[in-house]
Amino acid sequence: MKMQYQAIKILIAICLLAMASSCKKASDNVDATGTFEATEVIVSSEAMGKIIWLDIEEGNEVLENQKVGIIDSVQLYLKKQQLLASSKSLQHRKPDINKQLAALQQQISTAKTEIKRVENLLKANAVNQKQLDDANAQLAVLEKQQTALKSSLELTNSSISGEEEAVGLQIEQLEDQLRKCYISSPIAGVVLVKYAQAGELALPGKALFKVADTKNLVLRAYISSDQLTQIKLGQQVTVFADSGESESKEYAGTISWIASKAEFTPKTIQTRDERANLVYAVKISVKNDGLLKIGMYGNVRLSQKK
Repeated sequence: MKMQYQAIKILIAICLLAMASSCKKASDNVDATGTFEATEVIVSSEAMGKIIWLDIEEGNEVLENQKVGIIDSVQLYLKKQQLLASSKSLQHRKPDINKQLAALQQQISTAKTEIKRVENLLKANAVNQKQLDDANAQLAVLEKQQTALKSSLELTNSSISGEEEAVGLQIEQLEDQLRKCYISSPIAGVVLVKYAQAGELALPGKALFKVADTKNLVLRAYISSDQLTQIKLGQQVTVFADSGESESKEYAGTISWIASKAEFTPKTIQTRDERANLVYAVKISVKNDGLLKIGMYGNVRLSQKK
């Protein structure tokens, strides 16, 4: 019995030494620890109205700018049609300046012909000077009438053109509001949360769903100040993620951001130097093969260890 007890003690000691050696090896191979994050976007309504259609569910993959829903836009459409009718009516109200002046231009042409005829008769002493003066006066009156009518018609046209421009801007505003009645995803990714359902009332600013780019994750890790000299933007590093087995899965990562200010070590994060109270946050971009999940823990090795 005594020999068996000693054998058990030796076996336990060997196991403890192996575990300590394994922990020491893992600690040596890991320079930083963090969690995986994704670019998340909360898509909100830009229009007010009843949600007619919202074809998404949590976990669905969506493409960038993919239309996934529609908000009732009947009233906006009717307002647009009304404005289009007003614009058409304004176009019909525009006077045709050339046609309006045609009668006066003909009278002026006749008056000029009459003046030439009177001048010829005056040379032949067939008429007196007064008849020529009267003809010139009549021409002057007609020309002034032409100038006044032309100015009035141009002013009317300018006023109607201003009204048309105002109506055109209102139509553009309605078209913009109509476009905003279509609900679409701004990025390609996976729907994380669905906040609204078809049939509910949408208001500007109301959250409809949250989508995240899960194909390109970011590991937010923390390093101590003495490790800052070992990293730079664009540097390639090795990322390890728990695969649910005895060994972690390895991924290639690229440092995309380094904090400019230090912060206190988060309670959930273990750094290589556990005594370090102040650490720097870094972001490491990682291509997701489908196994990485948001919130999963990951480890970083800044350089190759022998």
